[in-house]
Amino acid sequence: MIILRKITWVALLLLPLLSKAQGDEFIEWSPTQRLTWEDYLAKPASTSDAAAITSTALGLEYHVRNNALSYRITCKFSKTRSWGKYKTEYILMHEQGHFDITEIYARKLDNALREYNFNPKRFKTDLDEIYKDIMEEKEELQNQYDLETDYSRNKEKQTEWLKKIQKELAKYNPA
Repeated sequence: MIILRKITWVALLLLPLLSKAQGDEFIEWSPTQRLTWEDYLAKPASTSDAAAITSTALGLEYHVRNNALSYRITCKFSKTRSWGKYKTEYILMHEQGHFDITEIYARKLDNALREYNFNPKRFKTDLDEIYKDIMEEKEELQNQYDLETDYSRNKEKQTEWLKKIQKELAKYNPA
């Protein structure tokens, strides 16, 4: 039995998200750049029954100056934490779905922060709570994606999910 799994790691930072020294480890999500198997640099875990592991990060960097909040949200794929045992185009489409779901939640986070009424006394707590809520929703959807598609093995559900993901990306298109 081949099982696809994903790993999601997160970063809520006050300082710059990722230094340029980390350069080629990450791929920032782009509507024009799709993942390739060459992007998966980690060695597959020999004990894992997973066909592939996709590691993504939803990052938030923010600053407050003169009681005004500014922020930057990133959605990245980690080359050095992601791997594939069974490198087919079909499995890669499923893995791209995980990366795209993380981008949906980057956009949802952006919407939530645009709607946030800045409170100088509570903003750190408020931002932590907003971020936590978005991350919980994202993880639920990532898990639902794997369960309903049976880790991509249910081809009909996989096709439905890929359409659903594209629809959600369009719905939350960045401003």
